[in-house]
Amino acid sequence: MKKLNGRPLHFCIKISQHHNPRELTQQIHSSVNSGGVIFSIINSNRLLDGLSKAGRVDDARHLFDEMPNRDEFTWNTMIAAYARSGRLAEAQQLFDKTPNRSSIAWSSLISGYSRVRCGMEALELFWEMQLEGIKANQYTLGSVLRACSIVASLQRGQQVHAHAIKTHFDTNVFVVTGLVDMYAKCKQVSEAEYLFKTMPEKSNHVLWTAMVTGYSQNGDALRAMHCFRGMRSEGAASNQFTIPSVLTSCAAAVSLEFGMQVHGCIIRSGFMTNMFIENALVDMYAKCGDLNSARKVLMDLNSARRVLKAMEVEDIDPWNSLIVACVREGWEEEALSLFKIMHLMDMKMDEFTYPSVLNSFASIMDLLNAQSVHCLIVKTGFESYKHVSDALVDMYAKQRSLDLASKVFHRMPEQDVVTWSLLISGYRHHGSHEEALTLFCDMRIADIDPDQFVITTILSACAELTLLEFGRQVHANFIRCGFQSDVPLENSLLTMYSKCGCIEDAYQVFESMPIRDVGCWTSLIVGLSKNGRGIDSLLLYEKMIMTGTSPDSITFIGLLFACGHAGLVNDGWRYFQSMDEVHGITPGPEHYACMIDLLGRSGKMDEVKELLNQLTINPDATMWKAVLIACRIHGNLELAEGAARNLFELEPTNSMPYVLLFNIYSAAGWWDAAANVRRLMKSKGITKEPGCSRIEMNGRIHTFMVEDRNHQMMSEIYAKLNEIMISIEKAGYVPDIDCELHNIDEEGKELSLAYHSVKLAVAFGLLSMPPGVPIRIFKNIRACGDCHTAMKFISEVFDCHIILRGPTCIHHFNDGKCSCKDYW
Repeated sequence: MKKLNGRPLHFCIKISQHHNPRELTQQIHSSVNSGGVIFSIINSNRLLDGLSKAGRVDDARHLFDEMPNRDEFTWNTMIAAYARSGRLAEAQQLFDKTPNRSSIAWSSLISGYSRVRCGMEALELFWEMQLEGIKANQYTLGSVLRACSIVASLQRGQQVHAHAIKTHFDTNVFVVTGLVDMYAKCKQVSEAEYLFKTMPEKSNHVLWTAMVTGYSQNGDALRAMHCFRGMRSEGAASNQFTIPSVLTSCAAAVSLEFGMQVHGCIIRSGFMTNMFIENALVDMYAKCGDLNSARKVLMDLNSARRVLKAMEVEDIDPWNSLIVACVREGWEEEALSLFKIMHLMDMKMDEFTYPSVLNSFASIMDLLNAQSVHCLIVKTGFESYKHVSDALVDMYAKQRSLDLASKVFHRMPEQDVVTWSLLISGYRHHGSHEEALTLFCDMRIADIDPDQFVITTILSACAELTLLEFGRQVHANFIRCGFQSDVPLENSLLTMYSKCGCIEDAYQVFESMPIRDVGCWTSLIVGLSKNGRGIDSLLLYEKMIMTGTSPDSITFIGLLFACGHAGLVNDGWRYFQSMDEVHGITPGPEHYACMIDLLGRSGKMDEVKELLNQLTINPDATMWKAVLIACRIHGNLELAEGAARNLFELEPTNSMPYVLLFNIYSAAGWWDAAANVRRLMKSKGITKEPGCSRIEMNGRIHTFMVEDRNHQMMSEIYAKLNEIMISIEKAGYVPDIDCELHNIDEEGKELSLAYHSVKLAVAFGLLSMPPGVPIRIFKNIRACGDCHTAMKFISEVFDCHIILRGPTCIHHFNDGKCSCKDYW
């Protein structure tokens, strides 16, 4: 070997961080002058390789350009340097210029593309390499398999697997690891597992990590944990990629004990400073519900918070995980407390922090602080992030601040179906059903296709407003869009038809449902009972039990309602007692209210009192309302006054107890007591909801009040109503003046009764509806007895089907009869 000053020539060229390109070039030329061309190439290549591995790619390129002679190693080294540093455009340019594309050059470039997750480019290079007849080695195949994993291409991965078998690389640990990862990423865990288990040597920690990660990513948490245990027993060392996958599986399986054992491994292995492991550890503790001590000491006693406190790096992800966990557990106050700590620590929140915080405010009615967070969002520029704005819309809607929700909505540069659905559901949830329908129409005008959630919401709004035409259009839209069977959507469709009085259509929806959960059965049970078909409701319940479907608490509300409106006292008691004795369901206030209603309608007021005395729960407003309604039916003044006093305390702004007590006093002729109730209402600023009747016609809602004169067809309506009243009086109708509770003479009472809103709506329906089409009316408060009697006569005299929906039940008037059999 040539020597310079007594030392081998290659030792004369040292790589230093302080060398500049000019000094390196001078060393090259010095070596040329001293030792000839062959030694120049060898030493230049060594220097080039050293610069490349030191990450000094630009210096390596300068050296490459200055080299008077280059061989295959020179080109391969420079291409690999560019590929490793992610400078793939320059690597590709050099690759295209190389005089001899060796397998090493191909592998370097393929590996570079795979490393930066450009899977398709890596695969295209591999197929081009095969066409040129270049043989791939195990490293090439490993990189290509990583590319298949990136694009989740099972077919191409299988082709590479076949190539590996053909070239006898199918037992190479590097290739098998790539195959395990590829099959797992392509959701073929069984194939990955087979390759893993048939591998004779399992000491390679990368192979174990691929299998653990594969199980974890495919949702098989228990196998991931079992595989990690096997990895530990085999002595294979876990790394920063294995542990997060295991912790994710612990969180998914809610296995706190195993997670704590992994935590111990982390401490022993010295991984506590790794940010990804810290994040996964906090997320695991949070999702495993280790938050019991969070209510008292947020940052000290809880395991997840201890980890947070021990962190040296203030990373935002574990804080986000913990806030999400608190919201999920219903600990909104703790979530907001964590957010305040982050703010005090001047941590930079991100687009994932704010939605969770806003979700907390959605449950806590604290509009002032919620607006403060909104100001912070605007100040930090996160209002432009769509999912942050979506969370703002949702939060304001749930805070009942629909105007603010609408303002955020309209400021958004772009609204998708999720954004629209949040605002629409907000309006519907708070009873603004007409506004929800208007928004839905605006959404369709904006050419946004509804999803199943939006359609479910709109069908619910149609059900509340008894808008059958609109509901049918939405149903048709649902069919045209080709949505798959969805239980909540079909359930809302069933409910819509039931509440619109189309019980046969509801039956058809029910029969067409491929899957029926307890909610579907219950919806139809309730629908039948409210449409005056109590016996059918009870028969459907028995059929449900025969299918093996267990009832829930809502089912029994429907059954007891059916019994109450059909006078089935014994059946009602039987179902009520079976709740706890047979089905293990503890009766709640709603069930007691149904029983009180059932007993009260049957005149068993002594049993009502006995039931109240035997209560094991505190009576709520629902129960006292049932008592008050029973007293109205049977004129029990003493019990009515007691129930009203309780309601005044429980719901001080609700007009219902005042109105009912006024009606009870008026019916008994206690005009002074009735006047006192009215004065009390006025002094407290409580106003009675005005009674109105609505009818849908050609896509429009027509609303009528008592003695209404505002409709554009009012002269025709009054003329028709006078015709109706004369016709039904000839058929035997006699005005029930006892239903007019104002202290006026009989003639005045008869005149007032004639112009009730229900009668005006029926007159409009007879004028406008085609013959044979049912007249559907929605009344916001209970119709009076006189209107109920009049509807029976009108249905017979004018040969029409009238469907009158009130707050609690739906009346079907046909041939002079009502579906309620006058038991309402």
